[in-house]
Amino acid sequence: MFLLVILIIVGFILLIVGADLLVDGASEIAKKFHIPEIIIGLTIVSIGTSMPELFVSITSAIDGYSDMALGNVIGSNLSNLLLILGLSALIKPVAFQKETRQFEIPMCLLFTIILMIFCNTSQGISRAESIVLLFLFCLFIVYTIYMGKKKSQSEKEEIKTEEGKHKGTIKNIVLVILGILGLKFGGDLVVNNAVKVAQSFN
Repeated sequence: MFLLVILIIVGFILLIVGADLLVDGASEIAKKFHIPEIIIGLTIVSIGTSMPELFVSITSAIDGYSDMALGNVIGSNLSNLLLILGLSALIKPVAFQKETRQFEIPMCLLFTIILMIFCNTSQGISRAESIVLLFLFCLFIVYTIYMGKKKSQSEKEEIKTEEGKHKGTIKNIVLVILGILGLKFGGDLVVNNAVKVAQSFN
């Protein structure tokens, strides 16, 4: 049991380090091609920080532990909404922009309701429903890029002044590859050993 817990911890460390390497490498590559930082944050960083959940859920689904995949997604979202946002607001009140109140929060609620409908109309999420979810994700990315471009004019000059300060492209590609490998092996360690721990407690 002790060894299984150690392996789970190692898996989480690999997931965190892998996500950091992936985000750092991808962000530097994006800056090298003069992509505004707001768009980098809304796409690469936001997706990159969700890579641990992605790899854990995919690994769980492939191995046949679909409950763990769904539980990982729901638990992660609840932690972000309640724990992380709650602690952040406890330290300092969190202010919302107009767009967040009018568009992004309603969009989040709508997508969650769609997922709830999918989960309650059948025994699982079908491939057709998964295509709908992926389409909605792409729609959200297009929206964030559109909103980011509206705010990116002030960053273009800043990016130009920082040109030449970024790490080499090859080094950043290596960071991305190492990040993906860390996520893959970390996800395997977490899922496989968490299942063994759960089975030991029936």
